[in-house]
Amino acid sequence: MNTAIRDVRFAVVDTETTGLSPDDDRVLQIGVVVVRGDGTVEHEFVTYLKRLGWGFGHVGAYHVHGITRRQLRGGMKPHEALEMLNVLIGGCVFTAHNAKFDLGFLRADATRLEVPLRVTGPLCTLNLSRKLDPGRTMSHKLRDVAARYGKSTDRPHDALADAQLTAAMLPSLLAAHGIDDSQRLATFFD
Repeated sequence: MNTAIRDVRFAVVDTETTGLSPDDDRVLQIGVVVVRGDGTVEHEFVTYLKRLGWGFGHVGAYHVHGITRRQLRGGMKPHEALEMLNVLIGGCVFTAHNAKFDLGFLRADATRLEVPLRVTGPLCTLNLSRKLDPGRTMSHKLRDVAARYGKSTDRPHDALADAQLTAAMLPSLLAAHGIDDSQRLATFFD
């Protein structure tokens, strides 16, 4: 069945992590914005992931994400967060800016915790942006792409704020590629 893009639901996801390796590092925060292709926000969710038994330094690049142990102690257990993520992404296209990164971490955690993720897509807004600039003359960092579409955030490297920023620019990226229905959208899945 072909669906108009305005009626397609996207689960725009962002994670904050302890580092860059899904094998060695862990997810600290998950932010999700469920949005329709026309930009209508249906739901937002954010949580820190409660990790037990971590010693000094295991929250990773605090200078980047600013996440503290206190915030993590108030979060959800990782398996509960992944189960909630499955609920949120159900019936939606998994979307992220650098989907390979976020999905890689989420899948690694899901495998360790034996919580299978049910993903449709994924759709990567980083790749959508790069396809509009084949000569790579512009930056494709989230903030730079968003700024080209008149969007910004005052909370960079916060999972919910980055998911909100990605969701806000998504309709513009879809339009720039002439994606007006679910069949054309599927040709952009990574």
